[in-house]
Amino acid sequence: MKPSTATAWIVSASALFIHALNGGVQDGRLDFYWVDSMGGGSTLIVSPGGESVLIDTGNPGGRDAGRIHKVAKEVAGLKQIDHLIVTHLHLDHYGGAAEFSALMPIRKVYDNGIPERDPDGGNDAAWPLKIKAYREMTVGERVVVQPGSEVSLRGARDVPGAGPVIRFIAAKQRFGPARALATNVRDCRDPNPKAKDTSDNANSIVTLLRFANFQFFNGGDLTWNVEAELNCPLLQVSRVDVYQVNHHGLDVSNNPMLLSDLAPTVAVFNNGPNKGCMPEVVKNLRSLPSLQGVYQVHRNLKNPEVNAPSAHCANDGEVGGNYLKLSVAPDGKSYMVTVPSTGHQATYKTRN
Repeated sequence: MKPSTATAWIVSASALFIHALNGGVQDGRLDFYWVDSMGGGSTLIVSPGGESVLIDTGNPGGRDAGRIHKVAKEVAGLKQIDHLIVTHLHLDHYGGAAEFSALMPIRKVYDNGIPERDPDGGNDAAWPLKIKAYREMTVGERVVVQPGSEVSLRGARDVPGAGPVIRFIAAKQRFGPARALATNVRDCRDPNPKAKDTSDNANSIVTLLRFANFQFFNGGDLTWNVEAELNCPLLQVSRVDVYQVNHHGLDVSNNPMLLSDLAPTVAVFNNGPNKGCMPEVVKNLRSLPSLQGVYQVHRNLKNPEVNAPSAHCANDGEVGGNYLKLSVAPDGKSYMVTVPSTGHQATYKTRN
């Protein structure tokens, strides 16, 4: 990882730190909260106009739904979730949705549709019971994601039409039509392909959020071979500011071909203490010339040598519950990452 430069600086003013911890509904900022669902990938986004997006809901059992609800209500000041995106139908990503819907209203749910058979090819007889709570939870509307479609979020009141836009780049291994930036100039042949992934991870919904100059990429649990196809031969996304590391940082994902195209400034591992943030992935990310900051929801207890600095990790042990936060400035030219549990904060400039 490159040392800090003029494009990344530590802000020490205590008043600014306190301001950064407050919800972004009234201050014109775009806010992100990485909630600790122990490797459930839960990411809460609040637009400058107060419109909310939740990507994935963690596991069933009450813990993860409760943690998301606490951050949404008490930290972000939300009364509902406007958009819930479920990247794929694995229990650690959709399992907390029904319990969360009982705590806070959900206006609209986006997913790949609910199949009649287990998408992993498992026990089809058990699938109806496994998916029952998610299928029957009370929500305002359900939308099956179409690659290439977009959702426009409310911006600040005094800047009409300038709010964030979420684009669905991929879903069910299909890519958005007529949205490519250009033809990718690199060789599309993967020198190290992996065995075909037949699980629902490969079907993950992939999103790109744009706000002025700022870009954020979230690929759910997308896996290696689909990652290689996502950006080649047609370049769908390039040079993002923040990369939520695919699949919690497992090495069946995070193909170096995709990492090179994304060239993030900041990487965020939404991982668990014993899940994700694997050495090969960390090594490949740190080799990127663009990378300036790495943050983790949890320290990696299995491979402590790969961890980011302690101040960059929201949770140190097995229990957890602390979150990470990122706030994009109203003009989209910079963003601040804060770790409330350690007091760390750093500001980075956007690149695009």
